[in-house]
Amino acid sequence: MKRILSCMQPTNRLQLGNYLGALRNWVALQDEGQDENGSANECLYGVVDLHAITVPHNREALANSTRETAAAYIAAGVDPDRSYIFAQSAVPAHAQLAWLFTATTPMGWLDRMTQFKEKAGKNKERASAGLYSYPILMAADILVYKATHVPVGDDQKQHLELARDIASSFNEKFNGGEEFFPQPEPVITGAATRVMSLRDGTQKMSKSAESDMTRINLTDDADTISKKIKKAKTDAGVVPSNDKECEGRPEVANLIGIYAALSDQTKEQVMAEFGGQQFGVFKPALADLAVEKLSPITNRMNELMADPAEIDAILRAGADKANELAQPTVDETMKLMGFWS
Repeated sequence: MKRILSCMQPTNRLQLGNYLGALRNWVALQDEGQDENGSANECLYGVVDLHAITVPHNREALANSTRETAAAYIAAGVDPDRSYIFAQSAVPAHAQLAWLFTATTPMGWLDRMTQFKEKAGKNKERASAGLYSYPILMAADILVYKATHVPVGDDQKQHLELARDIASSFNEKFNGGEEFFPQPEPVITGAATRVMSLRDGTQKMSKSAESDMTRINLTDDADTISKKIKKAKTDAGVVPSNDKECEGRPEVANLIGIYAALSDQTKEQVMAEFGGQQFGVFKPALADLAVEKLSPITNRMNELMADPAEIDAILRAGADKANELAQPTVDETMKLMGFWS
């Protein structure tokens, strides 16, 4: 049995890229190998609110953003009866293990992490220590459950490698080289794992981008989805018929990739259907498809957000189950490190 851990931050609203690149795949992993006895995978899906405070955040909005992120998980098809859905802060073992790892991880390992440089930019001196060390917290998120597999995008592979290094180092230093923490394996699944901006096909679709027209939020209604797709940047040409005709046209390639992912087709199949036609034909078809696939998610999210008590109950139940797995790991880690108990 695989034990799978994946998480998202409750910062801003989740968007189409989160759904196609992660949420949809989480549901598939949850259902993988399912039989009359349940899923063959044990799936833990966290809302990592401790990560969210490594940058300036709105404290009045944090709790509700956590609920909304959990609602998106459920609306997309994650089943709280079969998978763990929990807030990271409700499982103290995450922070406990992160400190134990922070105290034993070489600075040089963190200096190699490129994400800090990208996120801090020119304001490195003003960035929080948490932003610098959050790859260690991410390692703790994974290893506190002794997860065997972690779905990651290309931008997170380096952090998973750090988690593997930390696990290996701990095993060598404190457990005589025997495995206490497993080596988590990456899981790369699904098409369209990188959905790009609707206004700039060279930039990843982001829930934090300044313009709302760059993305399709999972909370957008049908009219808004249609408007954003119809206003999405293309060019003066026609829909390409093959990969060669896509070259140098990142916005066009992005829309084709979105259509392919939403329709469970290959890009080649989409181009065979629409190649040579005007975007005035293709965009409405894409808008209709997006509304068809996303509206049920939006409607279910709205239902859940109208009853915060239901989401809170799901998060508490998930945290209780997660604590049962996580706390014994921290307790045993401290014994191996020589702490009094």
